[in-house]
Amino acid sequence: MIELSVQNLTKYYGANKIFQNISFEVKSGDRVALIGQNGCGKTTIMKIIMGVEEYQGGNIYLRKGARLGYLDQIPEYEEGITTLEVLQSAFDDIDQIRRKMKYLEEQFQVLKDSALEKAIDSYGKLTEQYELSGGYEIDTKINRITEGLQINDTMKNMSFHLLSGGEKTRVILAKILLEEPDIMLLDEPTNHLDLSSIEWLEGFLKEYQGAVFIISHDRYFLDSIANMIYELEFDHISVYHGNYSYYVLEKERRFLLEFKNYQNQQKKIAQMEEQIKRYRIWGQMRDSEKMFKRAKELEKRLEKIEVLDRPILEKRKMRLNQNDINRTGKIVLEIQNLSKAFDEKPLLECVDISIFYQDHACILGKNGSGKSTLLKMILGELEPDQGVIKYGSQLKIGYLPQHVIFEDEDLTLLEHFSRAHDITTGEARSQLAKVLFFQEDVHKKIKHLSGGEKSRLRLCSLTFQRVNFMILDEPTNHLDITSREVLEDTLSEFEGTILFVSHDRYFINKIADKIMEIEDKTIKAYPGDYTYYQEEHQKEILRKGTAENQENEKKGNTKINNRQINNKQISNKAKEQPIVKVNYRKKLAEIEGKIEKMELQMKSLEEEMNSYNSDAEQLREIFEKKELVEKELEQAYEEWEQLTLMEAD
Repeated sequence: MIELSVQNLTKYYGANKIFQNISFEVKSGDRVALIGQNGCGKTTIMKIIMGVEEYQGGNIYLRKGARLGYLDQIPEYEEGITTLEVLQSAFDDIDQIRRKMKYLEEQFQVLKDSALEKAIDSYGKLTEQYELSGGYEIDTKINRITEGLQINDTMKNMSFHLLSGGEKTRVILAKILLEEPDIMLLDEPTNHLDLSSIEWLEGFLKEYQGAVFIISHDRYFLDSIANMIYELEFDHISVYHGNYSYYVLEKERRFLLEFKNYQNQQKKIAQMEEQIKRYRIWGQMRDSEKMFKRAKELEKRLEKIEVLDRPILEKRKMRLNQNDINRTGKIVLEIQNLSKAFDEKPLLECVDISIFYQDHACILGKNGSGKSTLLKMILGELEPDQGVIKYGSQLKIGYLPQHVIFEDEDLTLLEHFSRAHDITTGEARSQLAKVLFFQEDVHKKIKHLSGGEKSRLRLCSLTFQRVNFMILDEPTNHLDITSREVLEDTLSEFEGTILFVSHDRYFINKIADKIMEIEDKTIKAYPGDYTYYQEEHQKEILRKGTAENQENEKKGNTKINNRQINNKQISNKAKEQPIVKVNYRKKLAEIEGKIEKMELQMKSLEEEMNSYNSDAEQLREIFEKKELVEKELEQAYEEWEQLTLMEAD
């Protein structure tokens, strides 16, 4: 079933054409990735589909009744609205049903006769509607998605407007997932997510029943979830029926086929032109009208040929300054017993790291685990609370931050580079060309550069300074796929040592030969790429699970053996146990049993109310019983929570 159809869409910004006459479809169950270079109009297409951007030509068709969910703009909420309330707003329609049910429950106490019977009938229908809509599963759904996206209880209870930009994006993504729209439009959904959250999102989207339309530069993510790739290029959308890896191979195959067809056509045209030339020569030599006629016929055939454009496979490559980089010692960086805490809360403890010459090491870890803090300590911007950081000999460090800022961004690239390195404009042009700034590009002001272009400019400066130890913080942020591939090719040829932080698993796999994961406040090293790390990590999880099972079995056997101990031993052992703890456990067991009984009683009373159709007095009695059980159940929950906390202490 076609959920969305875009036909001959055209968009201009003033006199600048963004795209023209593009067409595509999205069907139910499709997981489409829209890819293309930065600035080609991908986000604009999404905004046009959502109706928040005007367009100059074409049509957009949505299936009647289809619901859209869109991740891009962060909506404004009143101050005081909590994150949990934002998430619960995904179920506003269901909540309206619940409110109607609550209203009718209150009316049962005052209505009589036919009015009461009508209310009972309406209540039964609403209850059925509430259940079918998933009303009883709302809390479970919220918990599942917030756990996957690492939205903890503290965040849930915070006012939404106090969250950071990244946290707000995560919350809005969670809200869209909870809404379960027919078509989900996600613009860079993996931004602000750590690796575990990205992997969770991949699993969620693969199971999602609706259509998903995604813009992403995360190639590993696209490999995992996309079953269609739409590439926006040269006013045309090319369709690839597969994931990103399939797209790469298929695009090359299509290019080779197109180039072969182009060459064959050019050969045929050249042959026809040569034949026309010969016919004319023969016509002149023999004074033959017949030869001139053949030449004209062949010219007409040549004019009718639809000439193929020469296929272009743009593969740009940066050329770093590799000459004269000083060779460092074998050990480039050594960290021993390093610890760091903030507000007396430990972030890193007893960290040991060794980085060797020509290592390409990647630091992994969840958001907030201390990756950026570790980089700052290595760079000398923060002091560790304890431990030692030792640097190797002949070391020249270059740092590429996540957000590149220049001192004077009103300067042009040419002005900045020539002044910063005290070289001529001619030399500066030559160096800038190595990182793909050509001709008029060098006269752009730095403030008008994209994030990716600023990173390229900083990288050019670092390599010009002949750094031999490069530290990179999220280097692929702001880069489109083509630019990421250019950076990968460039760094792969770097003859020095690299230490970097990244969430881009495709990039990590291409560059890293050592993975260092921050977990439980310390670091564990894996000597390999991301694929190797994943395999080893999975083995560790399996080993851990096996060890836990064996421990549980051991505990079970111990319990059986303990039954054989004589009564005197049992009595003595019992005396050694903390009496308070035993009492807590006993009370917990009692209260849990009480809660279970009351929940069953509530369900029974609700069913009785739904099916009831006679005496109004009896109905009121049932309703009063239900209210009484509700109050007792609430008290039981509070008591259970207090006992749980007391036992934990």
